[in-house]
Amino acid sequence: MEITAAVTHGKGETFKLEKVTLDSPQAGEVKIKIVASGTCHTDMVARDQEYPVPLPAVLGHEGSGIVEEVGEGVTTVAPGDHVVLSYSSCGHCKSCLSGQPFACEYMFEYNFTGVMGDQTHRLHHHNQQLSTFFGQSSFATYAVANERNVVKVDKDVDLSLLGPLGCGIQTGSGAVLNTLKPEGGSSIAVFGSGAVGLSALMAAKAIGCTTIIAVDIHDHRLELAKELGATHTINAKVDDPVKKITEITTKGVQYAVETAGHPAVFRQAVEALTFRGQVAIVGAPPFGAEVHLDINDLLTKEKRVVGVIEGDSIPQVFIPKLISLYKEGKFPFDRLVKFYDFKDINQAIQDSETGATIKPILKMV
Repeated sequence: MEITAAVTHGKGETFKLEKVTLDSPQAGEVKIKIVASGTCHTDMVARDQEYPVPLPAVLGHEGSGIVEEVGEGVTTVAPGDHVVLSYSSCGHCKSCLSGQPFACEYMFEYNFTGVMGDQTHRLHHHNQQLSTFFGQSSFATYAVANERNVVKVDKDVDLSLLGPLGCGIQTGSGAVLNTLKPEGGSSIAVFGSGAVGLSALMAAKAIGCTTIIAVDIHDHRLELAKELGATHTINAKVDDPVKKITEITTKGVQYAVETAGHPAVFRQAVEALTFRGQVAIVGAPPFGAEVHLDINDLLTKEKRVVGVIEGDSIPQVFIPKLISLYKEGKFPFDRLVKFYDFKDINQAIQDSETGATIKPILKMV
């Protein structure tokens, strides 16, 4: 079928809305009418080829929409269901079979190499194959995704709001709720107050952390962090975050989340930990990024560093939990978003990159 998609033709180029062809879903796949899609830093990483996604491609990996057609063998969703699209995983490696699809041994192949699980394409343009992104390519009016990508959600919540739960918001909140699991009354510092960082912050508040420190370089983001639950804020352009955190907590924080994807910020997050403190790194730096740490600081204080992909989340389990928290008023992620028409995708991306908008959502309908 013919659809409209935002095509990325070359490294760093702006997105172009074009008519492309989408094939029918194969066995185990689902065709979705995309209602909306969040934009994410990872889309820009692929556009700029910091991750080597084959171009031309249709990016987008935070889609939400309505199921229109299912392929042979699909049992978890049916036409008419409201769904959120998340990351792709193989389903057969040791991690997937152990209930840890976020650690899929083939995560890169399934999400960044441009093909579906059967190594074929679903998108075409003038007889040229287009790469699929995260097994969904939601910067389009329709998408075909594997059933494993698809999460059925309640119909009593605005569907256009839910796409970012599939990646950015899931990643930040999951780093707290699924990985660090801080106990009530504990302290946490969140480095970066974008969508991922603020999602981590809201999760920390929901779980009962009582000292919640937001670190960023934008005052307007820090103000929003206060409204969402931060007990303290630090502008890293003005103050040394490690020194300020030590002043606030005496010996450092018990937990930290690093979302900036910057080696220097990651080092600050490690240095800001107290004894037996834990830091989750979720930011996506360029391949080959390095950081120098004081090994004795890690050793003598028994600090722990853990990498986190997609919030250590099983989307079909975790996303409905986030929606329940949202309904209860405990996870107001709608405060992060601004809606844009699909045709204004390049403005949405620009606003995201400048920090003017925390989480742009493109509305296709």
